[in-house]
Amino acid sequence: MNNSSALDVVIVEDEPHLAGLHRDFIEQNFNLRVVGIAATLEQARSLLRLHQPRLVLLDNYLPDGQGVDLIDSPLLKSFDCSVIFITAASDMQTCSHAMRSGAFDYIIKPVSFHRLRSSLERFMQLVQTLRNVKVVDQRALDKLFNLPASDTPPAPSAKGIEPNTLELVQRVFTAKPDVSWSVEQVVEEVGISKTTGRRYLEYCVEMGFIGVEMQYGNIGHPRRLYRKIVTEEKSSS
Repeated sequence: MNNSSALDVVIVEDEPHLAGLHRDFIEQNFNLRVVGIAATLEQARSLLRLHQPRLVLLDNYLPDGQGVDLIDSPLLKSFDCSVIFITAASDMQTCSHAMRSGAFDYIIKPVSFHRLRSSLERFMQLVQTLRNVKVVDQRALDKLFNLPASDTPPAPSAKGIEPNTLELVQRVFTAKPDVSWSVEQVVEEVGISKTTGRRYLEYCVEMGFIGVEMQYGNIGHPRRLYRKIVTEEKSSS
């Protein structure tokens, strides 16, 4: 990362581990610099006033309110700042509110790093275009505002995790969210080695995508099982 030209980013996320994963991912893969992490709306407003970042990664359900309200605030609109909305909120009302208020993108948790990479690459391309292009025609405008995230090829992410393999592992749990899977069952389903399977499963645990259950039998060691975490919307009160 070229620190002299890196764009400032603020992350608003009340789960410290997830915020750290996002910070490491964007700083390792993009010319972006995380200048602050906020766990509440109050902290977010303080960081926005202090740094006036070019980009905010914004969670919705925070201890002191909803992040979507921050997009509407005069503070955020007082300087040139884009918002990538990252949240467990999947209801159409919240999505529509965020988009009407000018969110650059909307990503539903649990976050796919392939999807996050696509969003950040689109953002960086937008910034580059705005810097270099002074006069545009209709074709250029269409290209600028209709950059499909799905067309962006995946690339290796943090911790040696390969996005395509990660997606295959996650698909096992998405297809059968009520089933608890052992390492052996997952590696057979995906077609990877047991060592690789353990690495990806533990990574999914760290991401908050799956949880761990211990199955105790009469003989031998307890068995480690994995099940998809069904995210419940946190109260905004």
